[in-house]
Amino acid sequence: MEATGLLLYGVAVLTMGGIYAILALGLNVQWGFTGLFNLGVAGFFAVGAYGSAIVTSPAAEGRLGGFDMPVAVGLVAGGAIAAAIAWPIGRLTLRLKADYLAIGTIGIAEILRLVLKNEQQVTGGAMGLSGVPRPFEDLARPYDELAFMALVAALVLAIYWALERARRAPWGRVLRAIRDNEGSAEAAGKDAMAFKLEAFVLGGAIMGIAGAVYAHYVKFIGPEAFEPLMSTFIVWVMLVAGGSGNNRGAILGAVLIWALWSATEVATSQLPVEWTTRAAYIRVFLIGLALQIILQRAPHGLLAETPPPPPRAPEVKDGAGAEDGVRGRPPA
Repeated sequence: MEATGLLLYGVAVLTMGGIYAILALGLNVQWGFTGLFNLGVAGFFAVGAYGSAIVTSPAAEGRLGGFDMPVAVGLVAGGAIAAAIAWPIGRLTLRLKADYLAIGTIGIAEILRLVLKNEQQVTGGAMGLSGVPRPFEDLARPYDELAFMALVAALVLAIYWALERARRAPWGRVLRAIRDNEGSAEAAGKDAMAFKLEAFVLGGAIMGIAGAVYAHYVKFIGPEAFEPLMSTFIVWVMLVAGGSGNNRGAILGAVLIWALWSATEVATSQLPVEWTTRAAYIRVFLIGLALQIILQRAPHGLLAETPPPPPRAPEVKDGAGAEDGVRGRPPA
């Protein structure tokens, strides 16, 4: 029985670590690839979660819902709704620079969270949404937990593969050029604003998918689940610790930091009763301390960004327009 409990606990840690890995990959598109200082992760996370829950949940009196669609449709809907929200936000904020962009995005994320908290007929208000369907519920334990973990792992791998393809493509090289020197990229004829908006929307969509997966995992969502501490700042810690600009680093940082956060919960639960109210602050302190130790030993994260290999030059075939001195035609 004890072994089963430990197994389920480990599976739960890995599952939540995978959900945070999806969030970190979305943030990596915005910050790691493009240099967009987005502190509004919680807003896209919440929109994706509520969107998928509304689309897939059964009918409930007094609020929007009852569409009872498959979970796969909910995941797509969560990402699409988050992307649709990200586009106007990006149009409004992406002309801001650095810390001003951070202030703008965190302010808009709080507006979204408060709207979701108070929109009773759509989101259930402060009571939240319950009865969100979860895939593999008909399986016996621990197979239902293992199957859901496998689903999360498959999503992480699929998003990682797609982002790696994008990073190595000309689109990804333009994003890094904009991040490193936007003026030079524009001088080379690139529309920096258009590329930044594309990266912002894509990152927001990935964050929305993470929110949708989270909603189906916990089966209940409320506004308290999307506080900035657990939906924005810890994601930044994960990305910075793992290695900004490196998709593998984003995944590694998410799993390690979430495992550490879970371990601090176990450790602080052993404290005396009079320390109970301080436990949350001790956990935050320990995460901050871990980040400082990591950055002192690895300033660019555990897996620093490595530039992709340059595109291969086309091979020159014999007699096919080769210049003098190149094989195919002897020099004159």
